[in-house]
Amino acid sequence: MTTTRTARELAETYFTAWEAGDFETLRGLLAEDVDFVGALGTASGAEEALAGLKGLGQVLEKIDVKVRVAEGDEVITWFELHTSVAPPAPTVNWMHAEGGKVTRIRVTFDPRALLAGLESQR
Repeated sequence: MTTTRTARELAETYFTAWEAGDFETLRGLLAEDVDFVGALGTASGAEEALAGLKGLGQVLEKIDVKVRVAEGDEVITWFELHTSVAPPAPTVNWMHAEGGKVTRIRVTFDPRALLAGLESQR
């Protein structure tokens, strides 16, 4: 028997997999036509979204979830994004799920310290 994950379960698995660098699991959560818009860019489709997550994953140290609120197919996760190149960044991630897959992601945070840290690595 197959059960479809709730939006909350998808979000929990998404963040756990991303923090662990488990991109195979992460890829399995994304709809083929997932739409991503964030402070560092946009992505259309699962492969582009995964490439962006892998890119930031190179400096990702920890995702410290403060609160997660789910209502139906919508989930908002408030967390601190810890990286090796900048102080923790308070971040909000909104996801929409359909049919057990993440179809839309919106992320917002102040990217200035992260961008400066990434630039200093070049």
